[in-house]
Parts: sequence; structure tokens; C-alpha cells
Amino acid sequence: MIYTIKNKKLKTEINSYGAELHSIQTLDGCEYLWQGDPAVWNGQAPNLFPYIARLTNETYTLDGKEYHMKIHGFIKTSELAVDSVSEECITFRYDSNEESRAQYPFEFSYFITYRLEGSELHITNRVENHDSKRMFFGIGGHPGFNVPLEEGLQFEDYVLEFSSPAHPNRIGFTDDCHLNGQDPLYQLEEDRRISLHHDLFDQDAIVLKNMDRCITIRSDKGKRAVKITLPDYDHLGFWHMPKMAAPYVCVEPWSSLPSRSGVVEDFAQQSDLVRLDAGKVYENHWSIEII
Repeated sequence: MIYTIKNKKLKTEINSYGAELHSIQTLDGCEYLWQGDPAVWNGQAPNLFPYIARLTNETYTLDGKEYHMKIHGFIKTSELAVDSVSEECITFRYDSNEESRAQYPFEFSYFITYRLEGSELHITNRVENHDSKRMFFGIGGHPGFNVPLEEGLQFEDYVLEFSSPAHPNRIGFTDDCHLNGQDPLYQLEEDRRISLHHDLFDQDAIVLKNMDRCITIRSDKGKRAVKITLPDYDHLGFWHMPKMAAPYVCVEPWSSLPSRSGVVEDFAQQSDLVRLDAGKVYENHWSIEII
């Protein structure tokens, strides 16, 4: 089911399936969120939990037992309940169940809240550990934004611009998108920009660490822009479907990384996963601002 929140600046729609963003519009009707196209990419803004990206052979171990999970976890393909809703804010909830425990053996509740404030959409993830043991997980977002944002402009007219100079490292991936153990420096133009062109993603996603925590999709030729701020995330990915002239770009806050190439990870040993002790609560926050 599609739910709508709105204020005097924005109207946002969210699908209860995956609690996935479905639309972000200014009141003049301009759509900023990629609307999905099966011929290109039918996703829009999947929520990533309890793992980000790929596991080797879709497999991990915990306490000596093997479990299996598909790319980006299971929240993106789950129906979530509405926990609370108002005109400008909505919270969705997913509670662990028999289906989730088969691939992720923990008792937990996952919440995601979307809240409008002026021209900003604030997204808060919350995980409650109801188990008697420590949980391990990755969490993040995968929103796609229309590029270009205005008629008469081209994809190549846009840049990804950090709010301050940065000297990030690019996470090294194998051809099948697992970690290769190499994280070279990634040279930004003037230490803060990435010019968009479609072949930028021919080798799949660009994922950075040690980067500035605020990035804007903008063009010198246009007036519309999108700013993404991710204070609680250590990694940031950029992507569109490889080897296509796809008219969108995803800006992805990631808390953790995929498995190492050829390694079936032990969740208790994967150092970048969030560790949440029994009875504790985890929250993180990021935001999308329409400029």
C-alpha cells in the first residue's frame, strides 16, 4: 500500500512493501525520485537490512551454523506494518518471525521513520534487539534520483559534489562485486566533485570511505538539486545499472561492506557490522534535501 506524507514544501509517497520511497515531489509536481523501469532498474529506493550487498554464495555462518541470504537482505522484499502516522511523518515496523529467523536467527524489531521538515526528508532507522544474544547487521539506503532533473539538460551536465574537500578511498571490488582487499585513493575533481557520465558505472558501483558526509547532485546549467547528508554512515555508494544510459543515479549510505571474495563470512568476526547487545537499541539518521 502507498502512504503519503506532505507539508508546505514536499509531498512524499512510501510503499509499505519494503517501506520503500515511491515518490518525492515538490508542490509544483517535479518528481525527484527515480520511478522504476523494469527495462532499466525496477527498484526505487530499497532499504538494506540486515546485510549490505553480496555474501559469498549467499551464505554466512554464525555459531558454527550456515545461513543463506540474498543481496541487501530481506527488508526490501518484506511487507512492513505502519507503526504510527501523521500528516508529515510515518513509521514502519518489521518484527522478526519464522521466515526471518530461517535466514537471520535473531529476535528483533526494525523501524524506519520518514519525517518531513521544510524541504528536507529525514530518515531514521531503528533496531531493537529483543534477543538474549548480541546481534550483527548492516543497514543502509539505496535511493535513486532522476538525472537530469530539468528538461533540456543531460545526464552529463550533472556532478556529485561534496560539501567540503575530501580525499576518500575507493573500496576495491572483484568483477562479481565482492571485496578484493584494495582500497586506493579516489581522486575527486578539485578535491570535491565527480562529473557524471554513464560509463562511470560500467564496473558497477563506486563505493567510498573517508569521505565528506554531505553530497549534492547538481548542475551549473540548472536550478534544481538534491542534497544527501549521512552523518552516521562510514561508506557511500554511487550507482546506476552498468553499461546503460540510465537516467538516474543512486546515492547509497552504507554502514558496512559486502563479504570478501571467496570468503563465507562469520558474522561474529566481520568487523564492520553493527554489534548490538541483548536488550539494546540502535539508531541512525540520514536526510534528503530538495534544493
